[in-house]
Amino acid sequence: MNDIDFHALRATRAENPGAIAHAFATRRRRSLTDGDGRLMIVAADHPARGALGVGGDLGAMSNRENRLSAVVRALARPGVEGVLATPDIIDDLVLLGALDEKIVVGSMNRGGLSGASFEMDDRFGAYDIPAIVRDKLDFARTFTGINLSDAGTANTLEATARAVTAAAQAQVPIMVEPFRSMAKWAMF
Repeated sequence: MNDIDFHALRATRAENPGAIAHAFATRRRRSLTDGDGRLMIVAADHPARGALGVGGDLGAMSNRENRLSAVVRALARPGVEGVLATPDIIDDLVLLGALDEKIVVGSMNRGGLSGASFEMDDRFGAYDIPAIVRDKLDFARTFTGINLSDAGTANTLEATARAVTAAAQAQVPIMVEPFRSMAKWAMF
């Protein structure tokens, strides 16, 4: 699984986009409650909002092939039970067969690009609940940045409420991850 044929992956996506739906339909799933009740989920959605740095290396996650290879390696490690990512990454992982028996969490809002004037207005531009249901993902996730001095927070809170309502109606578990910031996204 460490030797990914990226040429073949790109060719499949370009020439046979239906392969993605087939891979989701045939993915072997597991229960959310298997194991000891704790989940080790790899977060792979940071680059979608332009957050590419790790430590002092501001471009550590800028190479998509390296990033995807790292996620595949992480998913193969004992104790790693799933991944949290945006549709582009999850589509590649399902095509590679890396999501069998793994928990798959669809990241919903990634529109508040790091460093942008609209950073706190974190638009829902990744998964929505109908897509999570269609692809039979295990649950949804929102990142809810809260900055009391930034008006963009109100839009994110409103969109999060709509996502929670849609998830409840579709009977999809949803994780709401609040993060209170006094400044622009201090951690990401």
